[in-house]
Order: sequence, then structure tokens, then C-alpha cells
Amino acid sequence: MPENSTPQPEGATPHSVRLTDPRALRAYAHPLRMTLVGLLRRHGPFTATRAAELTGESVASCSYHLRILAKYGLVEEAPGGRGREKPWQATARYTEWGYSDDPSVAQATDELNVAVAERYFGRFAQVLESREGVSKEWREAELFGDALVYLTPGELASLGERIDDMLRAYLDREENPAARPPDARPVSFLKIAYLDPDPDEDEE
Repeated sequence: MPENSTPQPEGATPHSVRLTDPRALRAYAHPLRMTLVGLLRRHGPFTATRAAELTGESVASCSYHLRILAKYGLVEEAPGGRGREKPWQATARYTEWGYSDDPSVAQATDELNVAVAERYFGRFAQVLESREGVSKEWREAELFGDALVYLTPGELASLGERIDDMLRAYLDREENPAARPPDARPVSFLKIAYLDPDPDEDEE
């Protein structure tokens, strides 16, 4: 299974943390923990108090989950702050994980992939339920569809690399607002390709 990551801009130093410990994979699969890491990457550093304001969870809950994330290297204490008001920051811009021959790692990876899929499509469904204010131009530009294609593993990997190459041209805009066109807005681009069960093959 391809690793879960976002391609880096050309020439940039990779800033990713790769999860290989089944305990870390399972720890990250918690919905609130994925939310906290995502918020820190986009809006951090911030304290557990601010995390509670952003998520609607209690300060105690956010503090607990931030400590679990720190245990597995996904977040760390940021400079400044005192006592309970210590700020936290993400340790990397992206998280990666991939296929393993180790059964315990493979099982934890599958569990994390399910959690991530539920998170992706849960957020997508929420967006679709509230479309007020989305212009006709944006609605027509958004992508929503699928395709069934017959590929070899090598061809699928190559296809993913070509998609990464196309996305890489826009990645510097995340950290460099000056590079964004005036009408640019944040767009979530999901890459999902999986081996589709074929009933005909089962009958052979």
C-alpha cells in the first residue's frame, strides 16, 4: 500500500514523520488526535486551552491526547509558556506510513487507514451538507467522481508519482502566502486508489 503523504516542493527538505510502531499507528488513529495534529500543522503552536476552543473538547482531554501524540513523536512542546499553558507544536508537516510484512504492523496500518478514510469522508460529507456561499465557479471546478481502470502494481505506483509531480507545483503556496493568486483558496485534494474486488475473479 502506498505511504500516506503529501509530495514536497522541489528542493525542499522533507519534513515528515513516519510511523512504523503498531502502538504509534493505533495512537494516531484516534479522531481527536488526528484533528489536533492537523490543527497544529496549520494554526500552531498553541496551548491545550486553545486546542479545546478549536475542537470543542475539554482542556483536560486535549492535554491528555497531546501528551499521547508527544509520546510517539507527532507533537512536541514549543518554546515559551509556563505550566499548563505550555504551547505545543507539530514535529513535521506530514505523516507517513506504509505496507509492512510484520503482521502486527500491517493490522495497525489497516486500522489507521480505516480511521483516516472515515475522517476524510466524514469531513467531505459535512462540506456537501452546507454549500451556502460556494460560488458557481467553485462548484463547477470541484472534482467529484471515480473511474475503474485495469492497472499493474507498477502502473498504479507510476500514476501516483505523476499526480504527486502535478501537485508539487502548488505546494509552496501553503507556507508562502505571497505565492498565492488573489482568488486562491485552500482545496483538499484526496488521493485514493485501491484494489477493487472483482466478482469474476472469485468465480474462476
